[in-house]
Amino acid sequence: MDEPNRSSPIEGSPSRLQSIAKGLCPLCREGQIFSGLFQMNPTCPTCEVVFEREPGYFSGAMYISYAMAVPIVAVVSLLISQVFPAWSYERVVAIAFFALLPLTPVLFRYSRILWIHFDRAIG
Repeated sequence: MDEPNRSSPIEGSPSRLQSIAKGLCPLCREGQIFSGLFQMNPTCPTCEVVFEREPGYFSGAMYISYAMAVPIVAVVSLLISQVFPAWSYERVVAIAFFALLPLTPVLFRYSRILWIHFDRAIG
């Protein structure tokens, strides 16, 4: 499918930050990127921009996911170690990783949304 011939969002559309928070297309800032919890739309339902440009496109999203997860694990580890100072470092970090598991769907979605927006902003 051809890319839409539009370099800026429609007037009156949400800001880039609002469109990231709402999971909207980086081009038109109207169509949803995800159609379900883990299911992405192949194209924007509004402007038909292709979200996955090539095979392996979302490899960059893994780095964003990692960058989002490390501070969460660090803060949770710090909090646990303050509450339970006698616990070993390994135990604290293991518990922090298990505490991160419920956030995996959020990290998955927002790492991809951020990656798409980043790629479109610089590309």
